[in-house]
Amino acid sequence: MIFSTGAIESFAQTRRPALRKRATVRKAAPAPRLYTVPARTSFHARINGTLSSKTSRVGDSFTATVTDPVYSSNGVLVVPQGSTLTGRVDAVTPARKGGKPGTIDVSFRRLRTPNGTSRIINGSMTELYSDDAKTDNEGTASGDRMKHRKLIFIGGGGAGGAILGAAIGGGKGALIGGLLGAGGGFLGEKLTKGEEAEVRSGTEFGVYLNQAISLPKFAEINP
Repeated sequence: MIFSTGAIESFAQTRRPALRKRATVRKAAPAPRLYTVPARTSFHARINGTLSSKTSRVGDSFTATVTDPVYSSNGVLVVPQGSTLTGRVDAVTPARKGGKPGTIDVSFRRLRTPNGTSRIINGSMTELYSDDAKTDNEGTASGDRMKHRKLIFIGGGGAGGAILGAAIGGGKGALIGGLLGAGGGFLGEKLTKGEEAEVRSGTEFGVYLNQAISLPKFAEINP
């Protein structure tokens, strides 16, 4: 069979777009650069709901809001103020007779920034010092007095409040300073009443990272 020159050119023209289409290769978007927030970094957070040793149960989840920006080890902003933490109730003991106060032990499992970046974390509650427990834009945790003790909420703050107690090595150690609940009064007198530990919405505390996390540089999503 003999084809004319015009027929061959016409056939070639109909095939060119398909050939060009197959030759097009889409390049995958480059993975964002990640920046590390080291283990043992501490930052501030504020609880969004109320926890109570009378009603809370092991496994209950709650949220808290990051109140200060967190920077990577080389000074890059990765967790802005307003990010959300998801916490879990790990242990709870209701108040008992004989003046024994209620206790609540919690941990932090997930971090989510306002632009949707989410990471699983391993965080504990720790002391809150306005001048000592914070990260600066160089990514370092400041304050020699910051001992990074794992803490629990203990009833006794007055008016349903709570104070922080050390939980070193899994045990409930001596009470430390830092009255968080409303009221106040003489500590010994409060503890004899066996009050429930009620952590009210808006209570501030420190969050201590037990493991490092890696996140991209924070960037707001444009509307």
